[in-house]
Amino acid sequence: MYRSRRVREDVTSFFSLHFPCTLRSKTSLRYEVTVGIGGNMGDVRRRFEHLFFALKRDRQVAVVRTALILKNPPFGYTEQEDFFNSIIILRTSMQPKAFLRYLQRIEKKFGRKRSFANAPRTLDLDILFFDNRNMQTKDLTIPHASWFERESVLIPLAGVQG
Repeated sequence: MYRSRRVREDVTSFFSLHFPCTLRSKTSLRYEVTVGIGGNMGDVRRRFEHLFFALKRDRQVAVVRTALILKNPPFGYTEQEDFFNSIIILRTSMQPKAFLRYLQRIEKKFGRKRSFANAPRTLDLDILFFDNRNMQTKDLTIPHASWFERESVLIPLAGVQG
């Protein structure tokens, strides 16, 4: 069951039991990571719920908070369905590159196939922030290079900060 609210003509926010939510669990996991989630193929909101429970069951991470779900137009390659986006804040003891590989394995489990930049996808997981770290390598830039330019990040992020 989702409640929705139109933000603009082309942007809608959705609220469910687990998006947004805050979990109050003690954890010894060291780092707080903000992950952007998105997708536009199939039942993405249901996939987000499945992702939530998969992450909750995984001992390598702890779910801290989630944001509302935002439906918004695609950018880059625009000849595709609208995207659903949200934010999940996790705790982990993995280092950034290991965490990136972890997220890529999850994407693959959820049917992600990489074809071209900004292509339609079942699930996209992006590290937006990793604790207070800054890094730039060929495979990983933290903070995410264009997080501050995307409404699909800024609107959900506004609800999980604090």
